[in-house]
Order: sequence, then C-alpha cells, then structure tokens
Amino acid sequence: NFAIGGGLILLLAECKAETKSIFAGVPRLDSNTPQTYLQLAGRLLLVFMFMTLFRFDVSFISIVQNIFGSALVILVGVGFKTKLSSLVLVLWLFCVNLYLNPFWRYNADTFIQDYLRYDFFQYMSVIGGLLLIVAHGPGGISVDDQKKKW
Repeated sequence: NFAIGGGLILLLAECKAETKSIFAGVPRLDSNTPQTYLQLAGRLLLVFMFMTLFRFDVSFISIVQNIFGSALVILVGVGFKTKLSSLVLVLWLFCVNLYLNPFWRYNADTFIQDYLRYDFFQYMSVIGGLLLIVAHGPGGISVDDQKKKW
C-alpha cells in the first residue's frame, strides 16, 4: 500500500538523526541529506496512493473530487504551499470519505459493507500520510524550500 509506505518513510525521515559535526551549533549549507530524500519519496508515494482514489463516474461529486484533489495533490507532490494544500486536502478527503463510503449504514453480512469499509480506510491512510506532511513540512527538496533560498 503506497500511502502506508509513504507514511512510514515520512516517519523514518523525521526520526533519522543528523550526523554530528565537529563544529557544534553551526548550520550546514548543504540540504541534500538522506532525510530530505526520504521526505521526497514519502510525498511522492502519497501522490501515487491518491491516484488510486480517482473515481471514474460521471457524477458531480466524483468529477469535483478528481479535479480539486488532483490540483491539491500536485501542489503536495512538487512541494508548493505544502502544509496548506495538505491540510485543505485532509479536510476535503475526510468530508468526501464520509459521504462516499458510509459502511456503517449496511449490514455486516453484505459484501458492499466490506468494500466500503476497505475504501473508507484507504482514504484514511492517505489522510494520515497527509497529516504527517502537515506536521513535519515538505522537506528540503521542494519548491517551498527553494523559495527560502531566493
């Protein structure tokens, strides 16, 4: 599952300790640490996982979800306004998830309840990965980080 893998990579990147320098307290000029590459990989895996949430129906909510969600997930992928777009995407996906996957309305012995429950928690795994991005930021390889250097 891409979202779980992306979330775990984001957690690994945050827990990875930076190497000690002989110059204590002096900031490093290079930002190409393994941690930045892990954060990039986690963001990209979340983008791939979001692509599995596309719905190819012709209903209004599916079309809006695909267009609105795609725009926000592209912003997350390239790292532009990452925290804001991730937070908006979390709120959007949570509302859409409650609307599209109400597995609690069906009996436990029906197959549709199993399908909706799986789809519900698939959305929740993407939401969890996006919340990690909201909490820890996009990382060093992102448009947001490059804007700080200009």
